[in-house]
Amino acid sequence: MANVAVIGAQWGDEGKGKIVDWLAERADVVVRYQGGHNAGHTLVINGVCYKLSLLPSGIVRGRLSIIGNGVVIDPHHFVAEVKTLQAQGVAITAKNLRIAENAPLILSLHRNLDAEQENMAAAGLKIGTTKRGIGPAYEDKVGRRSIRLADLAEPESLMPKIERLLVHHNALRRGMGEQEIKPQNIYAELMEVAADLLPFMARGWKILDEHYRKGARILFEGAQGALLDNDFGTYPYVTSSNTVSGQAAAGSGLGPGAVHYVLGIAKAYTTRVGEGPFPTEQDNAVGALLGERGHEFGTVTGRKRRCGWLDSVALRQMAAICGINGLALTKLDVLDGMSEIKICTGYVLDGDILDYMPASIDQQNRLKPLYETLPGWKESTAGARRFADLPAQAVHYVRRIEELVAAPVTLVSTGADREDTILIKDPFQD
Repeated sequence: MANVAVIGAQWGDEGKGKIVDWLAERADVVVRYQGGHNAGHTLVINGVCYKLSLLPSGIVRGRLSIIGNGVVIDPHHFVAEVKTLQAQGVAITAKNLRIAENAPLILSLHRNLDAEQENMAAAGLKIGTTKRGIGPAYEDKVGRRSIRLADLAEPESLMPKIERLLVHHNALRRGMGEQEIKPQNIYAELMEVAADLLPFMARGWKILDEHYRKGARILFEGAQGALLDNDFGTYPYVTSSNTVSGQAAAGSGLGPGAVHYVLGIAKAYTTRVGEGPFPTEQDNAVGALLGERGHEFGTVTGRKRRCGWLDSVALRQMAAICGINGLALTKLDVLDGMSEIKICTGYVLDGDILDYMPASIDQQNRLKPLYETLPGWKESTAGARRFADLPAQAVHYVRRIEELVAAPVTLVSTGADREDTILIKDPFQD
């Protein structure tokens, strides 16, 4: 049996929630390894819609779920999300949900700073963050001044850590003309939620190691998408963590050898939320049609997503960087009824043809897509459960994506329900 890491292979919103839920039923442990509550997953189970932003998707299936050290945690959001799911009948206790003791916490000062920095950014320099404090929390982590979950268990030594944190943040606040924060206020904020979080605290790496040695099937759940990776994405229009598959090991505490199969999730077209380059964006009737059919609004923010044709160049690049073993292609049914479908197979930059996306943001903004046009199909693919049930043109489209991306399609999603899934190869049986 293989352990599987699930990543978004585009700019996020690829439908990871459904695929992770589908895989979670076959897993023993599900671990979330990066990001925060800035990325939402929507699960539809027996007609009931569950929306998760921080908790691993496996919790809805009753699987042992772990929030790893690579995740930044907003305590108040954690409490609210747990209560919401419990109200929907999901059992959540310290027996099936654990949080890594070394996970950094998102505080009110992080949310405030995130909003201030985004609001103060000059036109053209706004990143389009969710203003939930994710970036500032990660900055404090690498700056070695984070308050981590384990710190809540030692309140007697917490105040010096808060004071060290505020040396940095109060200097920023003074520069922005904001009132300084008193250490006692942060201490009270943390003590208010300590009793809600500490029962879930655990040595995440140790639990995972024990299950791994017993042969348990582990599912590594990523958030956002690989094109938002802090190193390999469209920088600076990226998130504040590594979203590529390599983070599965560092963000959970298991060695890289424990990740046996990398499953990349990709839509049959491309979407993006917020600012940043998007070579295949269709700011026209085609984009509007894709957005309407695909219900392209963000789970967390409700923001309308930008829509465009599939970018096989960017997808192939992420497949190489992430070592993708197989693709899960989602929302194929959104393309039903289109007379023709285009795929970007290259870029033109200042007269040169490129088969990769350059790192320079200025060059990314000047990219012009080269398209290959394929025939569409009139038949419906919605709800198809076998590959043989797909129209011939849809099969051709899937096969052409495999050729261009140099990765096999192992799953095809044809609807929101978890059962609307065509399994070509089970990732857990690698």
